[in-house]
Amino acid sequence: MRSRWWALTVLLPACGGPQAERATPGGTATPAFEPPVVINAESPVSYPPDLYQQQVEGTVVLRLHVDENGVLTGDSTKVAESSGYPGLDSAALRAVPDMRFAPARRGGQPVATTFLLPVHFRRQARSNEGNRP
Repeated sequence: MRSRWWALTVLLPACGGPQAERATPGGTATPAFEPPVVINAESPVSYPPDLYQQQVEGTVVLRLHVDENGVLTGDSTKVAESSGYPGLDSAALRAVPDMRFAPARRGGQPVATTFLLPVHFRRQARSNEGNRP
């Protein structure tokens, strides 16, 4: 079963924190640093069926490195923060080779960066649960 609720949110890159925007000659501001962007049309993360049935939820935080071409360096992938469930942690790690990214940018130029990526395992709420009288 594919998790439709996986949320990939890029946290502060390891190479620096939030940075100020820079004004361009045209008067528009461009961020000095833009994190990598997930470009998968559909989540490559599969919710382990047994954990889904047991209603186990959690968040795994992965530490990833993407080069200036948006290519993941596989041997740099680590679990930075466990969900507390080895099955969820393993499912997040198994999906990494199928994740695709646009590279990070600094001053508009692609750059390599290491960053944290939370993978959320959440069961969908039933549509009628919130509408009870």
